[in-house]
Amino acid sequence: MEWWYLFIAGLAEVGWAVGLKFTEGFTRLWPSIWTAFGMAISFYFLSLAVKTIPIGTCYAIWTGIGVVGTAIFGIVLFGESKDLARLLCISLIVIGILGLKQVSA
Repeated sequence: MEWWYLFIAGLAEVGWAVGLKFTEGFTRLWPSIWTAFGMAISFYFLSLAVKTIPIGTCYAIWTGIGVVGTAIFGIVLFGESKDLARLLCISLIVIGILGLKQVSA
């Protein structure tokens, strides 16, 4: 179950990281509220995951999910670069996440 908690925490991290773009420096009320809610959810599920998953592994996977997900949303929603080198680097992060999961299972 702890791996599901970590996955949910990572998805919530993507949500709040993307939400930051819409808060405009926390000057917009509703995007700011949703972003803060995403942060709370992310940290809550991360706190559940670290009860049994080693902290280094947990943190690396949590941030990795956040980085990859946020980069994908940046490409899709905000027209950020999708050049081959960038996509290759993102794929290396995915490989790292999967590798950590395998050696920590």
